[in-house]
Amino acid sequence: MFKSLLVFFASILFITQAVAQPYEQTRVLYEKDVKTGASQINQYLPLLTGKRVAVIANVTSLINKTHLVDTLLALKVNIKKIFSPEHGFRGLADAGETVHSDKDKKTGLPIISLYGKHMKPTKEDLADVDVIIYDIQDVGVRFYTYISTMSNCMDAAAENKKTFIVLDRPNPNGYYIDGPVLDLAFKSFLGMHQVPLVYGMTCGEYAQMVNGEGWLSNKLKCDLKVIPVLGYTHFDMYQLPVKPSPNLPNMKAVYLYPALGLFEGTIMSVGRGTDFPFQVIGHPDLKNGDFTFTPHPNEGAKNPKYNGLECRGHDLRAFADSYIKDCKQLYLLWLSGTYKQLKRDDFFDENFNYHAGNAKLQDQIKQGVPETKIQLSWQEDIIKFKIIRKKYLLYKDFE
Repeated sequence: MFKSLLVFFASILFITQAVAQPYEQTRVLYEKDVKTGASQINQYLPLLTGKRVAVIANVTSLINKTHLVDTLLALKVNIKKIFSPEHGFRGLADAGETVHSDKDKKTGLPIISLYGKHMKPTKEDLADVDVIIYDIQDVGVRFYTYISTMSNCMDAAAENKKTFIVLDRPNPNGYYIDGPVLDLAFKSFLGMHQVPLVYGMTCGEYAQMVNGEGWLSNKLKCDLKVIPVLGYTHFDMYQLPVKPSPNLPNMKAVYLYPALGLFEGTIMSVGRGTDFPFQVIGHPDLKNGDFTFTPHPNEGAKNPKYNGLECRGHDLRAFADSYIKDCKQLYLLWLSGTYKQLKRDDFFDENFNYHAGNAKLQDQIKQGVPETKIQLSWQEDIIKFKIIRKKYLLYKDFE
């Protein structure tokens, strides 16, 4: 009976989700409208005085136009090394490409890659470190791997008794929650915790949740400090000043990413190797669609899917502007529609369930379950997640 009531109330929440947020409270924010954690130097510089510091950073780790590492070095902070996530310190590597450790040409600091075989700092990596700083722009989607890197580094900090500081940044998809909650049978670097695909939290809030819920190894807790953003709430739609990774070049791609990222586990192309990645979908054998594109190697895709082959499909850029950013839910029609059109047994690959976070979504698509029914099937787990999430929020919420 209780379960039935939960599903009933979840359906009411789902139906009213799009109108639950008062229009007058929605703001479009730009870099000038907020003060990121990194820009509040006086809040964390005292924590670094006399300490040996490691920085987890990439191309987004900026204070105005200056990189965090350069700023801290100018302030005489004793930085010992840089840890880099997927795509590398300068943000140029392909998704999934092994990133090798190196030296930063500008500063001479050693860069230790945390992507590939070495995904977590070792005891040796941290032997000469007292404090770890995390400052990376997230996009608020579970399979976007920066939060997995953060969690692994928190794990290492807890095990080796190091202080962990998160310099928080706004979440551009932080104004809604949706998608299947991770089934731990599909725990991987694409999803480590039981959170929805779109979880509506900043990195600082997420770090507090991981720490507070005992999600680190052996339920350890790290010495965590978060420097919150000033001027941001979960009502706000923050416009990123720097692309967070090579294939999310603009806000259209950021807003479409929760839905189109699922296609990474299918035979479809999402436009890698074009000037509009994560803004189109297509396949050489797709018959329907009024748009064609041909992938070629570029900075963000050295060997793109269907390199040199014409793909037919759909240009979603206008849709991103007119609808998707205000939709406030995971859009599934493209996934179910292209599956029905191609009718191929190999449409989904072995990675799809890890992107989705469960095996159920693939089965639902194959069985032709209506999209609204699929989304209702998530609501009970989402309600449970929201209860956990609420404990760790740092900013005014849409709930």
